[in-house]
Amino acid sequence: MGRPFQTLDVFTETALAGNPLAVVLDASGLDDARMQAIAAEFNLSETVFVFEPRNAINTARVRIFTPKRELPFAGHPTIGTAALIAHRRAPDLLAAQDLRIVLEETVGDVVCSARHRQGRALAAYFELPKLPERLDGKAPSKAEIAAGLGLEVADIGFGAHEPSLYSAGAPYLFVPVRSLGAIGRAAPGAMAWATKDGPATYLYTSEVAGDGSAYHARMFAPFRPPERR
Repeated sequence: MGRPFQTLDVFTETALAGNPLAVVLDASGLDDARMQAIAAEFNLSETVFVFEPRNAINTARVRIFTPKRELPFAGHPTIGTAALIAHRRAPDLLAAQDLRIVLEETVGDVVCSARHRQGRALAAYFELPKLPERLDGKAPSKAEIAAGLGLEVADIGFGAHEPSLYSAGAPYLFVPVRSLGAIGRAAPGAMAWATKDGPATYLYTSEVAGDGSAYHARMFAPFRPPERR
């Protein structure tokens, strides 16, 4: 059975740039194993599967998979899917006004606004279904973090910023890094905390590359080495 899908470039005005996303527009009948296999085949950071909503007043139910696991929520898949659904279902109305799109995600109902911009790529915005909350447990030590990222202990932390664990649907280890140079050198290695279901690693620094920004950031997803045969 063929299924319609579309690939998108999110967070960019340029084709083949930004953050890629695959959206399977009709996922009815797909089980978890099949969706995981399809996401692995696309091999993009995330693949979205669109279902009919459980609540008829909402727009769609979606599930988000990386090539290795399902996520309860993610930002760029939400933005890309909301803009795509608005464009496909009501292009004329979207050209005249912002459209409200409600996506049922594992984390909860995510309220989005899709916006047409003359001569530019579509835009979408969303409201978080829950506020970030600090997770139980202690963040890895600076020495452990530095070893896992190929940095020096002195590279970790700036001002009052220290490593911390938070979630707004998906867990993250937030790692403040002292400079753009240090964040550029970071490379994911043996990150003991980054198990299959463990936190992704979100690095940020107050040194920025462009005017108008407050922070510069990088994110490393949990990594599972390939199985030996």
